[in-house]
Amino acid sequence: MVIPIYDDAPLRFIKRPIVNWSLVALNLLVFVLVNSQIFGDPLMLIRGFALIPRVLFGEAQLADWVIGPPAPLTLLTSLFFHSSIWHVVSNMLFLYVFGDNVEDAMGSLHYLLFYLCCGVTAGVFYIYSAPDSVTPLIGASSAISGVCVAFLLLYPKTTIGGVFPPLTMILQPVWLLALVTGAPRRAVLGLKPPLFVFHASALLFIGAWILIQMINASLGDGGHVAWMSHVGGIVVGLILTPLFKRRSLPLLGGGPVVAVAPPEAALETPAEQSADEG
Repeated sequence: MVIPIYDDAPLRFIKRPIVNWSLVALNLLVFVLVNSQIFGDPLMLIRGFALIPRVLFGEAQLADWVIGPPAPLTLLTSLFFHSSIWHVVSNMLFLYVFGDNVEDAMGSLHYLLFYLCCGVTAGVFYIYSAPDSVTPLIGASSAISGVCVAFLLLYPKTTIGGVFPPLTMILQPVWLLALVTGAPRRAVLGLKPPLFVFHASALLFIGAWILIQMINASLGDGGHVAWMSHVGGIVVGLILTPLFKRRSLPLLGGGPVVAVAPPEAALETPAEQSADEG
């Protein structure tokens, strides 16, 4: 999977994406606290806060020693727990790259509501697609799926820079050797060291990512990945983005260029917005 590391879309309405930074920080903080074992066994803690369809429907119960919120609240709490360092880092890179521009396009409060709506509604989508499952569902992927779709709808022509981790790892020794010996550091297949970054439009990058989610969900064998929750986030993002974006911003990068105030003067008012939001 190609992981995004930056985009070239500037912020136009806000100076700092405080909500997006806060969401990234909160997810990372929860991961560190859970795995520090301050609150006990990480697996038991995750199980208590995870979304488990049969528990939510009252057809199964967690053991008495498992601590967690009431089952309906796990639709929310499950969004902030992750199973591994790769799980949380890859999710947070997607959120960091795409979320700031979506927050800019929606306004901070609307973006927060959009993010939570995507995550919670995708959770509902998942539990009805697998009502007999007792596998804990955790991770921000469903909410981030909605964020990715919102970015695609708002900035389809934006250039995304991403890395394919296996290729980067394979080529790192070559780059390090060139660095040590002073030899020319050459591009490989047009990809420049040290990270060997791919470049593609948001339409191609996110479009291909959405296609992968749909194919995996249709195959039915999710393994350790709840592909249907990703699909739920995609569907919700498609529905909510036109409602939550600022009225002055066209979808699909179309329409006339709109003059905007500098960040210092870009104070949101109800009249500027229509609705809102991994």
